[in-house]
Amino acid sequence: MARFGATILDADGLRLSAEEKAFFRDANPFGFILFARNIDTADQVRALCDEMRSCVGRDAPITIDQEGGRVQRLRAPFWTEWMPPLDFVQAAGPDAAEAIYIRYRLIAAELRDLGIDSNCAPMVDIAGAQTHDFLRNRCYGTDADAVSRLGRAVAEGLLAGGVLPVVKHMPGHGRATLDSHYDLPHVSAAPAELHDTDFAPFRALNDLPMGMTAHLVYDAIDDRPATLSPRVVQVIREEIGFDNLIMTDDLGMKALQGSLRDLTRGALDAGCDVILHCNAPLAERAEVAEAAGEMSFAGQTRALRALNDRVAPDDIDIPALHAQLETLLNRV
Repeated sequence: MARFGATILDADGLRLSAEEKAFFRDANPFGFILFARNIDTADQVRALCDEMRSCVGRDAPITIDQEGGRVQRLRAPFWTEWMPPLDFVQAAGPDAAEAIYIRYRLIAAELRDLGIDSNCAPMVDIAGAQTHDFLRNRCYGTDADAVSRLGRAVAEGLLAGGVLPVVKHMPGHGRATLDSHYDLPHVSAAPAELHDTDFAPFRALNDLPMGMTAHLVYDAIDDRPATLSPRVVQVIREEIGFDNLIMTDDLGMKALQGSLRDLTRGALDAGCDVILHCNAPLAERAEVAEAAGEMSFAGQTRALRALNDRVAPDDIDIPALHAQLETLLNRV
């Protein structure tokens, strides 16, 4: 079997253009990602997913950011509107783990119905007093044990629904005081402190099939952003113990500076397995795909291992789960 292209890529609109189809056939990306601009109706999303997979001639994973709150691509009236994760956890109180499992099992059902079989969650960054607003209410809590427990429930809910979780942002974005979509955050905490707090949820979830890097600098480890840092990736692999597929966060975010070719090669040379590049013209996607080339043998091995975790959903009674969740949220 030929190796996958070392990329996860997006599309411009509701259906693929002829140019995009030809590009995806040549680039053979490992997978695809959807955004709000790709979403209209259920039938349209299913058709788009079918087109994407047809281009590469296989059942490629298709992912999305469906956290709830500000970060959810599927919205009413066709899909469930969810409150931000931190608000949800607080509303559920002592039942938070059970409630968040149900939440993400229901999210998984909506995704699989459309042909989407991956979700960029759980997000196990730990919220703190200085966490930037772009991230804070997307977190699950303020201490490592609670975040680890709730992150596990999120992952199990997705996996039970046949959806591959992507744990993010490795090895921890909660201390960032800047939005990495626009700026490069720096974290000055000592390695021992990071080990005991920020890194702990990722260590607890190091068996999950896929993880996403953070675009921020850990000053005590390296002067390069985590996505481009062999030292940080070594921490992820060895100290955190995550030996599964590592994808970058979007290379187009303003936290990273440099040419797309250099960023792509830098992330792969640092030890990432696959490059995520989004929200860019076709020429830029082609530049990234060319620079990325095919996955390494180790990367393809991890990719195939991740795909083996993609199983048929278990049987659920969706109205009953919604009712159960409403009961849990109204109990507090």
